[in-house]
Amino acid sequence: MRANGGCPFATDPALTALEASVYWTPAADPGTILISAAPTATADHALASPLPGRDRRRDGGDTYERIEVADATFPAIVQAELTSGTLLAAIILLDDDAVDRMDALTRFLLALKRRRVPPDSRLTPQRRIRLRQMLRTVDGRREGATYRAIAEALFPDHQIETSSFAGNALRETTIRLARDGMKLVGGGYRALLRKPRRPQ
Repeated sequence: MRANGGCPFATDPALTALEASVYWTPAADPGTILISAAPTATADHALASPLPGRDRRRDGGDTYERIEVADATFPAIVQAELTSGTLLAAIILLDDDAVDRMDALTRFLLALKRRRVPPDSRLTPQRRIRLRQMLRTVDGRREGATYRAIAEALFPDHQIETSSFAGNALRETTIRLARDGMKLVGGGYRALLRKPRRPQ
């Protein structure tokens, strides 16, 4: 669509971030499943098209869509035109994210078989908590709050004395939250699409 002086937008700018459909390439999001036609020698019990997709968007020869099955939604890219009944195959890129890609495919297959689908392990409960803390810390720093004031808001169950805060472990924790939070809002948010990795 065109708005705001004729500039093209990938999605409707009137939609909120929660309403807009965002599609990531497999290079950015290893949870995006690549689907293609299966080789001709594939067993005849392979999955066949079409899959229950929605929000389909074309880009060149590929179709970006969300596949909904068993109360779960999976982003996918379907390569080439697939006619009804075409046997399907999934493509796993052999890169540094291959393990993440296999995990996403395993969850997808479990959903298709109507079996219990484990939660996406990229955003663990602990990671979600820390993510909220990072964003709160960044907001506080941008509003001019001190590290001690932020620590008091984040950790209300701890007694934080002004005189001893310089040597308090919560000060270092708050500083790290601010540092990592600034990386997050500065473009590093795409790291959330991958499982946490230890530095090499």
